[in-house]
Amino acid sequence: MLNQINTIPIQQFIQQVRSADLGQQKEIKLDIKSAKMLAFCLAEINARLVQDYDTLIKKLENNSGSSNISVSMDGGGFNSN
Repeated sequence: MLNQINTIPIQQFIQQVRSADLGQQKEIKLDIKSAKMLAFCLAEINARLVQDYDTLIKKLENNSGSSNISVSMDGGGFNSN
């Protein structure tokens, strides 16, 4: 299992934006420590997303050749009751 990603910096940022919006503020400010933590968190999420996509694509490529699908057409018909 992959390590959990610390999403607290994103949650704090969202809360800060929400509070600023409710207070009708025109801007928010982040100190450099908070900005770095947010940037690292977003980069880690993006890296994990790419890794997950690669894993999914590999699994789909491996499974695509192993199954056969057959379709038969018998012409059908109508039953009168």
